Amino acid sequence: MGFLAWIVLGLIAGFIGSKIVNKSGEGLFLDIILGIVGAVVGGYLFSLLGGHGVTGLNLYSIFVAVVGSILVLVIYHAIARRT
Repeated sequence: MGFLAWIVLGLIAGFIGSKIVNKSGEGLFLDIILGIVGAVVGGYLFSLLGGHGVTGLNLYSIFVAVVGSILVLVIYHAIARRT
């Protein structure tokens, strides 16, 4: 996957994940970063469970990235509340 595709996937996944976790976005830059990290985490988790990771810019990859993004956002909010 190209660099631009990762950014688009990260933006979509980060936006959807942040809407699910806290009902408001974290901001464009943080949504992209958390979405890309979520895509990597989601791809890793899905591959551990026997599934496919992020395969491109498609609905399955968006689903994997959103699941990872939700996990990353929950951890991010748990850490951010302590500080």
